Amino acid sequence: MFQTALAGPGKTVNEPDSVYLFSYGTEKNGGRNGLHFAWSRDKEKWFSIGSEYGFVRSDYGRWGAEKRMHTPYVFRGPNGVWQAVWSLNDREPLFAHSASPDLVYWGRQSYPMVKGSAHVLRPVVQYEAQSGNYAITYADASGKYYRVTTKDFNAFSPATEVPAAQYRDNSQKVTLPEGNATGQVHRVAWTDVDRLVKTYEQKQFKSSQYSETMAQDAQRFAGLKPVEAKITIEAAKAKPISDLLVGVFFEDLNYAADGGLYAELVQNRGFEYSPSDKEGHDKSWTNTHSWSLKGENTSFTVETAAPVHPNNPHYAVLEAKTPGASLVNAGFDGISVQKGQRYNLSLFTRHLQGKSSKLEVRLISEKEGVLAKTTLNAPAGNWKKLTAVLTPNKTAADARLELQPLTEGKLALDMVSLFPQQTFKGRKNGLRADLAKTIADLKPRFVRFPGGCVAHGDGLENIYHWKNTIGPVEARKPQRNLWGYHQSVGLGYFEYFQFCEDIGAQPVPVVAAGVPCQNSGSSPQGGGQQGGIPMSEMDEYVQDVLDLVEYANGDVTTKWGKKRAEAGHPKPFNLKYIGVGNEDLITDVFEERFAMIYKALKEKHPEITVIGTVGPFSEGTDYVEGWDIADKMGLAMVDEHYYQPPGWFIHNQDYYDRYDRNKSKVYLGEYAAHLPGRPNNLETALSEALYLTSVERNGDVVHMTSYAPLLAKEGHTQWNPDLIYFNNTEVKPTVGYEVQKLFGQNAGSEYLPSTVSLSNTQEAVNKRVAVSVVRDPKSKDVILKMVNLLPVAVTSSVDLKELGSFGDKATRTVLQGNPTDKLLKPAETTMALADLSNTELPAYSCTIIRLKFSRK
Repeated sequence: MFQTALAGPGKTVNEPDSVYLFSYGTEKNGGRNGLHFAWSRDKEKWFSIGSEYGFVRSDYGRWGAEKRMHTPYVFRGPNGVWQAVWSLNDREPLFAHSASPDLVYWGRQSYPMVKGSAHVLRPVVQYEAQSGNYAITYADASGKYYRVTTKDFNAFSPATEVPAAQYRDNSQKVTLPEGNATGQVHRVAWTDVDRLVKTYEQKQFKSSQYSETMAQDAQRFAGLKPVEAKITIEAAKAKPISDLLVGVFFEDLNYAADGGLYAELVQNRGFEYSPSDKEGHDKSWTNTHSWSLKGENTSFTVETAAPVHPNNPHYAVLEAKTPGASLVNAGFDGISVQKGQRYNLSLFTRHLQGKSSKLEVRLISEKEGVLAKTTLNAPAGNWKKLTAVLTPNKTAADARLELQPLTEGKLALDMVSLFPQQTFKGRKNGLRADLAKTIADLKPRFVRFPGGCVAHGDGLENIYHWKNTIGPVEARKPQRNLWGYHQSVGLGYFEYFQFCEDIGAQPVPVVAAGVPCQNSGSSPQGGGQQGGIPMSEMDEYVQDVLDLVEYANGDVTTKWGKKRAEAGHPKPFNLKYIGVGNEDLITDVFEERFAMIYKALKEKHPEITVIGTVGPFSEGTDYVEGWDIADKMGLAMVDEHYYQPPGWFIHNQDYYDRYDRNKSKVYLGEYAAHLPGRPNNLETALSEALYLTSVERNGDVVHMTSYAPLLAKEGHTQWNPDLIYFNNTEVKPTVGYEVQKLFGQNAGSEYLPSTVSLSNTQEAVNKRVAVSVVRDPKSKDVILKMVNLLPVAVTSSVDLKELGSFGDKATRTVLQGNPTDKLLKPAETTMALADLSNTELPAYSCTIIRLKFSRK
């Protein structure tokens, strides 16, 4: 049947009232392309919707490779809700499920584990009207068939073996423009198909917008003349905004901690590296990594009997038959030392054979020879900690540390450390001074730590537990880093809190929400977030989170406050925020555990703001479901993340203007502009600057923001772009860093609305010029931030009538260049206040003008 009536507004004539809809998946790209649709009037000629566009994709397992959707089976239940089940792999006894009211929005995914079979292959779903159950029937690798039933896709019956005849697969083979495919054919209203088509078309339209780059500007703005901008500031409409708007997010990624911000110069100091750190992919990644034996007549082994501490069970044993050989540590890409600087050496020794002996310690450079040396007396008996100070006589970037027994015998060594005395603020077990200062120069109002994915780990056994990271370094418990290396946790919770205090930033620790990273591998409880901490263990885990508050803020008479005091900080750290979860897959497993943690924190510590999570993207199921939880629980704040192309930031400057002011505040915990090839250049930096002006405008709902990731060591970078790159001798801030620094050093807590009238009314032009005006609460200075993403200059005039008194001079800082430039620094000049009536904003620039308040 076709509708032949005349169309009203927004309607089309001659639309069919119903058609056939084909739902299917393919094995292309390893089965990772998701669920597809096509439609037909007669089941003969089929029209693909989006040429195999994925309307829902599996989110089970590791990033990319394991997120597979095999043989999806779609069925519409009697209540009109669409149910989809699919096979995940041929290794585990579980399948995937998701439901949708309209085929466009698909709700939470779940991965039920079924007992009684080893695999779940080719699952199909039917509704049994008599019992009111849905039946999921599937095969295993042996060719047997099994069935589970459920009323709600939450609770399932045990799997029972069934005859092959009960496996009713109604899939059909269809010839599509892309080739043959197998799936299910449904009779649906045309409006269902129309919704799918329009959803795809809207995605394509937005994708074309977001893919806009400055490389296209020559064509996009051909013939564009310089633009004039009239800026009117409406000071009478000023509103308060967050004073914590710009901060930093630290994650131990790209060797940001060991070998980076943490100032330790010896790699694998505790002989705790293990092949499991790299899941067996690196044969050299063992207890002896970074260590070598130089010389003869001495053996080097690693043993575990009676260690210094059970949390660090391994130690080195040197058995010298004839003295002369040395144990050598290569450091992290070498050891960099400065002439005349003092370095603290420490190590534990224990004699296993022979009497007390002497141990010569040397710093040696291949180019410069012996830089420093000392001799230590290693006493007989149990483990003893030895210390010394080494002062190099030359500067070298290629130094190594050598330990040479001077007597024969069998000597155990552990926790071998070389630390510069000149750490940031002179802290023991502290931070690399130049890196820490570069972060501090951003003037961050908060520091989020110890990571995102690192915090909730790869599987239950890899969740980051803060208690493992405090106390003497030899008692801390190292572990595999989710990013594929080793965490010594020398940089632990005490050091994080201390750093926040040293730079005047609020600490924002993030703890796992009782589930591991949604990109975790498989586990006994199932993969992804199905591996939640068992409920029988959740009370203990919740108590760990409560103990964290006590450690940070508790009196010295409390158990954990005392431990903080013993570490050298009797005063509280003034913790106000805790993030619970990070980019989590929003499932029932997650929600149940998150609610337990949240409830306990609100009851015991109502002064703490709990920050929830709404997934890794700016839209989609996790985002919607995460916000739904926030609304139900009345969360004070949620953590949003998104990495987007520059075009997204240009076309979404109203993103937070649309937010309900009565709902949760937002912490934009991770964001960055990503171009193909992932450079950090002026184009990405300016698109971020443009967006930050809209964030300031919405500083009443956006409470905090932090670019991600923060640090990356050259030669060990797993993720690009990053804000600050470094090696052992240099720190290399990016142009994106310069934008963050401009906004951090020119923040305000009062937003002054402004209107910008441009001489060119093209939408593309208007979207590439942005202004934000704030007032610094301490100095009363007014700060104008003006961003020009156009290839031509913008001449601006600013009306200051409503702003009050200022001196006759202002400070002007300009960051400008070519979009592809990566190494740029802002230039600061002094300008006459009168020149604000005719100020040029150069092409591709960010301009900061600071008006000094005058009390006259």
